[in-house]
Amino acid sequence: MIALGWSSPSGLDPLLLLLVALAVDAYVGEMSFLFRAAPHPVVLIGRAIGWFDARLNRTERSAQARRLRGALSVAALCLAGAALGAALTWFGRHYPMGWVVELLVAVTLVAQRSLYDHVARVGRSLAEDGLWAGRKAVAHIVGRDPASLDEPGVARAAIESCAENFSDGVVAPAFWYVLFGLPGLIVYKIVNTADSMIGHRNPRYEDFGKAAARFDDLLNLVPARLSGLFIVIAACFAPTAKPWAALAAMWRDAGKHRSPNAGWPEAAMAGALGLALAGPRVYASSIVNDAWMGNGRTQATADDIRRSLALFAIACLMHWGVIAVLLAARLKA
Repeated sequence: MIALGWSSPSGLDPLLLLLVALAVDAYVGEMSFLFRAAPHPVVLIGRAIGWFDARLNRTERSAQARRLRGALSVAALCLAGAALGAALTWFGRHYPMGWVVELLVAVTLVAQRSLYDHVARVGRSLAEDGLWAGRKAVAHIVGRDPASLDEPGVARAAIESCAENFSDGVVAPAFWYVLFGLPGLIVYKIVNTADSMIGHRNPRYEDFGKAAARFDDLLNLVPARLSGLFIVIAACFAPTAKPWAALAAMWRDAGKHRSPNAGWPEAAMAGALGLALAGPRVYASSIVNDAWMGNGRTQATADDIRRSLALFAIACLMHWGVIAVLLAARLKA
């Protein structure tokens, strides 16, 4: 538990730094102005994954060879990411104002504001400009075929993305930072990005991306369940949400999702909003006939997107509160 054991000579506790990073991200967002001259860290991670994919994932190789090469690729990237994180942390602990570098990296690798903005854009587009605009907006945050979505389908896709990415983009990065500092955060983002790029169940990536998918499942095991719990608790403070239904849906339906983790926050969100989420979906290369999670309406609306964002915002505050409690307990010890 490196982050829980480190503090800088300047007295800036890593947990305080994490809270500041979350606050800056919530207020400023992606800070695109920083990346006009240099690429975003996630873009660099994506390029590295693409480099390994282009050179090692060749269809003429056996399934076993592709699985091995995929695993070695992920391992190499994780080792490099951990080393970079350790170096940046050392720099931050030993140079005046060096912690600013760690803060900026942490801000760029969490995604509260960007997720909120992207999901809100879907809701506005759907409400103000109709189905075509909603499809165009939702295509930026989901992998399914937007042409297959009607208005309720667009709304459900946005709500599902809000719930799942609360885990992947907010809770999980912070969880691994709390445990292992910047190395843990960077390794998590590498694995999560690799899963999104190559962790697919299709002929090209079934073998090469298997290690990325399994490692991502492992790293999200605890954060996904925490995320579902945050949504359940957040439902207690949202006027139109149903906390008991959220808890019941999460407990009953989380295992119906094809992912061992995504079902937890999505089922909790479905129950809280009185909706049914997941179900059959059309992607570019496949049709997924998943079960529904939640026993409410399938006819989601733009207003339901707004309600999901309110739950998301409250859940983020709950998340901050837990980190603040950890910080207070540490300072008191």
